[in-house]
Amino acid sequence: MLHVSRGVHWDSDHIVTSTDDLQAIARESVRCQASERIHIGLDCFVASIDRIASWAIGACRTLRTLPLALLEPVERLQKHEGGWDFSGRLALQEELKSTPFSAVRDAYCTRRGVLAGMGFVTGIKGYEELELARRE
Repeated sequence: MLHVSRGVHWDSDHIVTSTDDLQAIARESVRCQASERIHIGLDCFVASIDRIASWAIGACRTLRTLPLALLEPVERLQKHEGGWDFSGRLALQEELKSTPFSAVRDAYCTRRGVLAGMGFVTGIKGYEELELARRE
């Protein structure tokens, strides 16, 4: 079980965002072939942002880190590391930050019938309108 949060001051919203730390968690789980054994739980505390949107944003950011990790050339990174070529490893890691992983994820979502890109915001708004109408 892995608890993912974003530490902030006590009185602030903390919604999981796509940080280097979150990306490192995804990369490590993929590199260690542990993604099937890891269960990720998200923490979300909000005071000024809609709760549904904050949860969805955190979940989407977490899920978007996985394609980046899955697209990494693990064997090349391991070759650099195994050969003590940490400069080559760092250069490759930095180059990977500009890969079009969002396009890959959006194509995957589209094929699976899931709202891609910022489409999830439209889904949130529709859900909120439906739910709020039922509560009134």
